[in-house]
Amino acid sequence: WYFFPPDSAPALLLLMMLSLPMWQISESLPVMSMTPMTDSCVNYARMLLENITQALTKTELFTGINCTEQNMELNTNTYTPSVCAPKVCFQTKKCFYCLSIKESCLSNISRDLSQYYKFLTAQPDLLRVPNVTHSLRKLMENCFEESLPTNETPVNHASTYSERLNLCKTLRGFQVRTITVSRAISYMSSGEHTK
Repeated sequence: WYFFPPDSAPALLLLMMLSLPMWQISESLPVMSMTPMTDSCVNYARMLLENITQALTKTELFTGINCTEQNMELNTNTYTPSVCAPKVCFQTKKCFYCLSIKESCLSNISRDLSQYYKFLTAQPDLLRVPNVTHSLRKLMENCFEESLPTNETPVNHASTYSERLNLCKTLRGFQVRTITVSRAISYMSSGEHTK
């Protein structure tokens, strides 16, 4: 929870509206019937984060690449970090306002997970990270079922340096995004977002 002085409410509302893309403000999204965030969802998200972190240390995946020195590539097609921030509350002279964006947060997480899943399952056999893919699939099946792609196309060719580098950068970005996802799921599971 963040509290702001009563006289800052109009400025904060304007700031929030300007910080979101216009299409997101005007877009009418159906409320997704997502599974409630439970303790098991929290555990699936933590397991995913652990598996990504372990995969990043596997030298056989990143032969000739120091993965820890590489930049990360984040999914820029979603707004998960901004829409999954905790509620912002402020008070005017007459009213107390809290802005909650749970549906938007869940929708963005779902799109993130789906995009990373498609990326990981499209890797050549030698670059597959089964623990990451398995834990991602478990999280999606149990907490974001509608985001689970139905068809997976296996790729059977030798991996190239650029594919290994791309996997490294994408996994690093996915690790950072999974930290956000894990925190958001923990927050929603705790019920704090409803108070």
